[in-house]
Amino acid sequence: MCGIIGYLGPEQAAPILVEGLRRLEYRGYDSAGLALVEGGAIQLRRAVGKLRNLDKLLLEQPVHGSVGIGHTRWATHGRPTEMNAHPHCVGTVAVVHNGIIENHLELKAELRERGHVFASETDTEVYAHLIDEQLQKGLDLPEAVRQSAKQVRGSYAIAVVDSSRPDRLVVAKQQSPLIIGLGEGENFAASDIPAVIAHTRNVVYLEDGDFAQIECDKVQIWRIDDGQAVERATTHIGWSAVAAEKGGFKHFMLKEIHEQSRAITDTFRGRASVEQGDVFFEELRLSAEDLAAITRIVVVACGTSWHAGLVGKHYLEAATRLPVEVDLASEFRYRDPVIDGQTLVIAISQSGETADTLAAIVEAKARGAKTAAICNVIGSSIARASGDVVYTHAGPEIGVASTKAFTTQMVALYLLAVYLGRRRGKLSEDAARTLLTTLAQVPSAVEQAITLNWHVRDVARRYMDSQSALYLGRGLLHPIALEGALKLKEISYIHAEGYAAGEMKHGPIALVDEHTPTVIVAPRGPSYEKTLSNLQEILARRGHVIAVGQADDDELRAVVHDYLALPAVEPWAAPIVAVVPLQLFAYHIADLKGTDVDQPRNLAKSVTVE
Repeated sequence: MCGIIGYLGPEQAAPILVEGLRRLEYRGYDSAGLALVEGGAIQLRRAVGKLRNLDKLLLEQPVHGSVGIGHTRWATHGRPTEMNAHPHCVGTVAVVHNGIIENHLELKAELRERGHVFASETDTEVYAHLIDEQLQKGLDLPEAVRQSAKQVRGSYAIAVVDSSRPDRLVVAKQQSPLIIGLGEGENFAASDIPAVIAHTRNVVYLEDGDFAQIECDKVQIWRIDDGQAVERATTHIGWSAVAAEKGGFKHFMLKEIHEQSRAITDTFRGRASVEQGDVFFEELRLSAEDLAAITRIVVVACGTSWHAGLVGKHYLEAATRLPVEVDLASEFRYRDPVIDGQTLVIAISQSGETADTLAAIVEAKARGAKTAAICNVIGSSIARASGDVVYTHAGPEIGVASTKAFTTQMVALYLLAVYLGRRRGKLSEDAARTLLTTLAQVPSAVEQAITLNWHVRDVARRYMDSQSALYLGRGLLHPIALEGALKLKEISYIHAEGYAAGEMKHGPIALVDEHTPTVIVAPRGPSYEKTLSNLQEILARRGHVIAVGQADDDELRAVVHDYLALPAVEPWAAPIVAVVPLQLFAYHIADLKGTDVDQPRNLAKSVTVE
């Protein structure tokens, strides 16, 4: 969620850097800072809170220079303090970093043994010390960055300035976004296009494993693993500033589907410790006494968020052994719900502004319930109205049909279930460690699911003229069937219904024929055999079946008409991964039909009226 901006050129850097950070505010942050090279030395300006605090500091302590880096930080390692704010400076080097260094404790211990002294609680400072150490060995800055990056495990986008060579920036990327903006006699580095679009529309998208030296008049890019020079294409952003945010994708929805691995990682990193078998939410204020007193959980949400809540019901009940209800927020407030001080009501909303959900959480508070929210927008109405809030870190979601917000909501519920289960004594450390190990594997599995994109488009072409479709799933995958059907309805305008697979024979099977495709979500799990039985009932009635299953499931693949193969994952991870091909299926049908994918008729991104 953090934001990076770098600049070098003929202009004063500070105003450009602050402007770039302001355009990255949507990513969320709790501190901000700049590092400029002035008079042969690094000048740091850092402030906790919003950018206006950094603006004030710069008025009081102005800094001059034409090369610098800036950063907005969302705290992961270490509290939001000035000392933990980026940039971090060691020797002649200043570094900003997005991502997480998984082996930072190991590296920090080794560096301390070699005499390094740390000034912050962050993992990022490790990078500054590593680079400084390499420079002390006589390496040039790009090679020093490369050798440092080779020691790091995890995700990162970094930008580095060296006061001994104020004519360049060096950047590197692995699993965190980073672009280079190409100007005339000036160049930029940034986390995203909005930070540089006011200055240039020519950008280079760095790939994972790239590092680059940026000078005023040229850019050189190499590979971290072998040091070989590479060329990356320059993309001209010919759209408006808003359209430029699509990053080369045809639609925001497709971009946001592809962003899910990153968004999922951003949602759990810094919160989950596999080693300790626990989850940490510094933002939750529920006391141990509050948690012990809870006898019931009620989840309130609308639309896609309601489907996330249905998945969360399974997580929460399994981990806490408390009864969990999932209520449509639009119904909750009107039926005189049975709520008391021993009830925890959890509101889920991407925007944090959904009127029905906001009204539900206000009603719950009025009845004495403990309240919490899961939402994506910092400082939103629901976040403010709730007693506690867990933010997903999906980033801005522009497409009306929710994708990455949905998967990150499921991840937040997964984490919350582990958190509550551990604190109520119903989930052992070993069991939590197993669940968190599973969660850590989800981003990679989601990436693999996204590689189905073009195969899904071929399948979508065969069914784009259907008038109706059925979606089936059991257990944790029943809500994914509901979500798949909703996505198809929302953007392609094809009638679709999701059902629990066991309910087919109680009515919906009457709709099955050779013209109505059935999408069945059937990765191996507790209800796998039962789902196969339901599948046979559909095939016996000449139904066309599209199955979402595991890549190694030859039995299922052999009997269906089209197969979307997923990597094998544990049951709790299955909903998060299995929804991806359903999102792609809906997207490609809508695109092939020529509907307005990002702004489907009659729908709004945030429903702020009843």
